[in-house]
Amino acid sequence: MDLDKNHPAPTPREPALRASDADRDRIADILRDAMAEGRLTAEEHSDRIDAAYRAKTVAELEPLVQDLPVPGGARGGQAAAAYGPDDPSAPALAENLVAVFSGSTRKGRWRIGRRTNAFALFGSVEIDLTEALFGQRLTVINATSIFGHVEVRVPENITLRGSGTGIFGDFEVDTLEARNPEAPVVVVNGYSVFGSIEAKPKRGKRIADLHGRMRKHLGH
Repeated sequence: MDLDKNHPAPTPREPALRASDADRDRIADILRDAMAEGRLTAEEHSDRIDAAYRAKTVAELEPLVQDLPVPGGARGGQAAAAYGPDDPSAPALAENLVAVFSGSTRKGRWRIGRRTNAFALFGSVEIDLTEALFGQRLTVINATSIFGHVEVRVPENITLRGSGTGIFGDFEVDTLEARNPEAPVVVVNGYSVFGSIEAKPKRGKRIADLHGRMRKHLGH
């Protein structure tokens, strides 16, 4: 009996396609917009972002957005377009603020990018967004404090959300929900060990004519 005819050799499986940095960033953009539109909670966004940047193949990325609209679909994108999320002059890479037995401060009139990483080890990091220019609707700040302190201050009229953990330390975010549905959204993700991370509005500080300020700034 010819066993080969009855049991043909299995077709070799194609190797999984490796994910590129551009693939991960594309998924992160979809997740960012989904959170800004209220489709994902801050915790869900944080979990999926972590999974996206850990993914090694395209197949691992696809399930993270399979229940979300893709760009150019039903979302329309009006809210995000007002902030120019694809503005080529906006910071593309995450900004890193590091304080080791020292202090690091970012404040004044500056343009904050999509992601900012803050790390304090026996030191302190201060991030003041009350005069910052937002080039996108959603801004994510990832903070780590080990025997240190990270402080984030925002205007009173934006949306502020957070998700984090304190181990023998504090993680505190005063949640805000802006009345303006197009207001910037700042999400603070944090991990504190024998330290503290806090994000709060700065009393009396508000963004006035946000879109006008952005257009004026971009025109120079």
